Amino acid sequence: MEREEERGQEQIWDADAARRYDTPGTGMFAPEVLDPAVDRLARLAGDGRALEFAIGTGRVAVPLAGRGVPVTGIELSGPMIEQLRTKADDTTIPVIVGDMATTAAPGEYSLVYLVYNTISNLLTQDEQVECFRNAARHLRPGGRFVVELWVPELRRLPPGQAGVVCRSEPGYLLVDTYDVLRQHVVSHHFGFDGTREAELFRSPHRYIWPAELDLMARLAGLELESRHADWTGTAFTAESPSHVSVYRLPTTA
Repeated sequence: MEREEERGQEQIWDADAARRYDTPGTGMFAPEVLDPAVDRLARLAGDGRALEFAIGTGRVAVPLAGRGVPVTGIELSGPMIEQLRTKADDTTIPVIVGDMATTAAPGEYSLVYLVYNTISNLLTQDEQVECFRNAARHLRPGGRFVVELWVPELRRLPPGQAGVVCRSEPGYLLVDTYDVLRQHVVSHHFGFDGTREAELFRSPHRYIWPAELDLMARLAGLELESRHADWTGTAFTAESPSHVSVYRLPTTA
């Protein structure tokens, strides 16, 4: 049987995943989740252009472009781009088809951003380092690369067990299974209703500790400028489940 982490990202983010991805007004699309991210990114972009790695269906890019920020995207999944095109045409938000570790977009940007844990979709350390280098190549001097990422929750793993229930709510269950040797985790998203059937979507990730992320940035010539627990600027602590990290390309070599 094929392991989930061996499937290509194009297969994982297929037409069915794209169709189910958008949940307007709820989940990651809820105003209390989305608005602070767009506010912060708009401030960081300033009067410059923004490039989103793994732009997906435009959850962040569409409202950010609505703020007057010119946004370009890079996206590997054709179905996700098709879903984006129901909201914005290629003049409003141009998208280059390709992966976020190697694909180049034309021009120079004041902001490159990668949100909602997406860097962990790259399943090797080498690919993740190349993603930082790709961001640095697109930035103008003084530009910023923003990464939103969860903190690995290994302290929640029961001794001797490989899995943990992360979320349990009506109609939804999230179970993560870990391979701590390779820093891999597979997220199992179960959706169910009153029937005996359940729907399962699985996504593989390579988790990254904050200190490792900072070293990747240094290898790409970037410097950590700030780290907060969320988009509103809450202090990052040892108990924070996620972080928003801002890296800056120095203005001089």
